[in-house]
Amino acid sequence: MQASENKLKQVFADVFGMEAASVNESTSVDTVKKWDSLKHLKLVLALEEQFGVTLTEEQTVEILNYPLVKAVLEEHGVLFQ
Repeated sequence: MQASENKLKQVFADVFGMEAASVNESTSVDTVKKWDSLKHLKLVLALEEQFGVTLTEEQTVEILNYPLVKAVLEEHGVLFQ
């Protein structure tokens, strides 16, 4: 499955109420003030819906920054351009 990073950045923007252009490799639970447990669950659900994947419990717990989210999606066969 092909996807663009813009699509992934838009998921972050929608969930956390931020500009997609501000999402980058340093975006993490430590740098996004609105990233709490509820928003984390919303991120998981949005990723699953947008990319047609089902994250494992372990993956759900480990996606604490943008690079890790991207890596987990790649494990599910999502390719980034």
